[in-house]
Amino acid sequence: MPALALGCTPEAGHFDELRGRVAPTDKGSVADPGLNANWQEFFAQADTPTAAEMDQRYTSLQRQIRDNGVTYNVYADQEGPQRPWSLDLFPLIVDPQSWAHIERGVLQRVRLLEAVLRDVYGPQDFLKQGLLPGALVHGHPGYLRNMHGVVPAGGVHLHVAAFDIARGPDGMWWLVGQRTQAPSGLGYLLENRLAVSRQFPQAFQSMRVQRLAATYRALMESLKALSPAGADSHIALMTPGPYNETYFEHAYLARYLGITLVEGSDLIVRDERLFLKTLQGLVPIHGLLKRVDDQYMDPLELRADSTLGVPGLLQAIRAGNVLVANAPGSAFVESPALLGFLPALAQHVLGEELSLPALSTWWCGEHSAMEEVLPYLAEHTVKPTYPGSDIHESFNPVIARHLSRMELDALAGRILRQGEEHTVQAYLPFSQMPTWQVNGAGKSGRVAPRSVLLRVFAVSNGLAEDGTPRWRVLPGGMARVAGSSMDIASMQRGGSSADVWALTQGEVDTSTLLPTGSQASLPMRRKRLVTSRAAENLYWLGRYTERAENSVRLARLTLECLGGEYQTSVPLQQWLSQMAVSNTLVLPRVPSAVQARRVFERSLISSLGSTDGATSVGYNLRALKMAASCVRERLSQEHWSMIVRCEEELFARCAAHAAKGDFSAAAALRVLKSSSDYLAAITGAQTDRMTRDDGWRLLSIGRHVERLAFLSGALESGLELGTLEGDGGFEAMLDLFDSTITFRAQYQQSRDIAALTDLVVLDLDNPRSLAWVAHTLRGRLAKLAGSPAGVLSPLSLKVPAPQDWDFSSDHDHASELLEPVSLLDLLNTLRASAFNVSDEISATYFTHAAESNQSVAT
Repeated sequence: MPALALGCTPEAGHFDELRGRVAPTDKGSVADPGLNANWQEFFAQADTPTAAEMDQRYTSLQRQIRDNGVTYNVYADQEGPQRPWSLDLFPLIVDPQSWAHIERGVLQRVRLLEAVLRDVYGPQDFLKQGLLPGALVHGHPGYLRNMHGVVPAGGVHLHVAAFDIARGPDGMWWLVGQRTQAPSGLGYLLENRLAVSRQFPQAFQSMRVQRLAATYRALMESLKALSPAGADSHIALMTPGPYNETYFEHAYLARYLGITLVEGSDLIVRDERLFLKTLQGLVPIHGLLKRVDDQYMDPLELRADSTLGVPGLLQAIRAGNVLVANAPGSAFVESPALLGFLPALAQHVLGEELSLPALSTWWCGEHSAMEEVLPYLAEHTVKPTYPGSDIHESFNPVIARHLSRMELDALAGRILRQGEEHTVQAYLPFSQMPTWQVNGAGKSGRVAPRSVLLRVFAVSNGLAEDGTPRWRVLPGGMARVAGSSMDIASMQRGGSSADVWALTQGEVDTSTLLPTGSQASLPMRRKRLVTSRAAENLYWLGRYTERAENSVRLARLTLECLGGEYQTSVPLQQWLSQMAVSNTLVLPRVPSAVQARRVFERSLISSLGSTDGATSVGYNLRALKMAASCVRERLSQEHWSMIVRCEEELFARCAAHAAKGDFSAAAALRVLKSSSDYLAAITGAQTDRMTRDDGWRLLSIGRHVERLAFLSGALESGLELGTLEGDGGFEAMLDLFDSTITFRAQYQQSRDIAALTDLVVLDLDNPRSLAWVAHTLRGRLAKLAGSPAGVLSPLSLKVPAPQDWDFSSDHDHASELLEPVSLLDLLNTLRASAFNVSDEISATYFTHAAESNQSVAT
């Protein structure tokens, strides 16, 4: 393998991470020193001498990413498939000396940023003394005037800060940018570590790579200690929701930290306190680890059009009743223009020079700075002063050396006209690390250099004895790797990521998130909270799972009957047509199977993979996936993966057949068979792999509500049309109830409608019978309501009790089986009760409509 790595030569002028030197301009004029010691050990421990074997590891890594469902949804497109997370096979290796230097510099900078925030939201001495220009603070949309004078809970503004650094040609590390508002990466880097360390377990163990868990535990302990309720504080992670591009890591991080994942709609402010809406009522929230940008946090005081925030949240923060990490109002320190003022602030506040320097920066809002840098603009990078702002000009960073003369002149003109909007920064050729690049056309992969940017995190570590905040640096981080021939490492521009191995010469801290010492001896069992939003999504996850199964079974049954021996049975075709329309497998305007059998068949097949018009199988599978994505933190990885594969495969196969023009009934049946197999696995995961809490009960209730409505409606329709009187209709009804095998075992070749009714309506041992569904639904509803054993809740009583269905088995016709109420009346009552129960569930468990008192600062 080292021989393969030696062929990896970075572009001239870039620092070579593999060899620990700057890449020479004339590659032939300087002898190759070989790999540095750390990379030599890595490849020696990797024990993968050939490119083919490295290709196998790369394939295994990508499969693991797909199987784990790690995604980065660049455009947050709900209609398209999510993009798998891009992860390189090799880690970025940082030697102990370099890491110690990075750690010191990051700790120094986070102390400085905390001091800036305390002053800006306090006495504002830095502004009065001219150490900070007012335009970069008061003129920045990230500065929140309604937070001025507020001391956040715990007295700390920054609990998580991210610093983007890169190594220059001189081998030094330089700060490129900083993120404090809602920095991403803490979840992805965990997945990166798990995935890459599994590919190189020997190297990971032998190279003394620092572990991550202790830092996450310190963060959680700090958040609780600084929150109003102390060690008993309830901490939640606030996410914008499943459409956000980094939603995967929100769910992953919440699960890893053992905290509740919430959206703004899950929360409510009452009497200046924050509460979580759950099935059990309102539960206090004492701390929020937020992944929502500040401007969306509170529609009462910030963006009025925000649906992501919580009305009254800022007032709860001002009252000191909730800790928010990070405190709202830190966005202005993310401006690249601020970097140019931090060295003087460090001398003033800390009495120190910054040990981790930033790239030279000129804010063109200062006329002298603009005049100084404009003649040399072609050698620099231009960035927006207010990135992402709605009221200021925002644009992607521009590397001026890539512009034509005309483009460069146009850029200089814009800077002259709108100097305040532009910040110029020195251009830095990022160091290049080895990556594994897979070649197409059956060729083996190769080691290739790519520019890399390292994101390092500092997290809160409580307070020192004198009450000053402390932080610790996560040993490692997330490396962002540029695509080929790119100078900017960006995930949104086709880049990749890499694990970061920060090496140590000391002992490796192998502690975990689990409590230690006296805390470990006193385990506390807490009932898992189910938010009202999660409860609603679990309920609809159950309904859409059952609906998808029903639509698959009905579509398959219809296609088989249309091409089978009973295709001339008019009652059967009428029933199938009516069922297809009522379950939206075809549109009402489509001729029935009786009128035009082939037209009806083609319409049903073409609708399988459609999401507009007829809401057929594909629509239900996509709705199933969307409901599941909203409660992803509650699903096992296998469960989620099965849902994604089921939906993606159906649409892919339908599209492929449609493109080739060969989407026949036989091909459609094969597609439906595959979907049915997936749904059986999904049902198994929901039945046997989920904890029986109230969330699961709602999922189960959703399935039983859907099943009761569908099956009772199907039987009612069949009886009204006389479908059961023919052999084809009789068999089809048994098939739809999934009871053919059981019926044959009990009644052999009988075609007795009374026998069929006994099995699919009355049999309490048949999970597809209406009696079993009603009985189970009543019990689930009672359990959800917290009723004592054997006592039914009022909502349970809305479902007809099977013991009250007074059948007489000596009658020959189904319509005479129930006295004094007919079977048709019972079926109609069951279907209506399913819909009534659904409405009652929504009103009872999914809303918290009560009087509230909210105050807003004036």
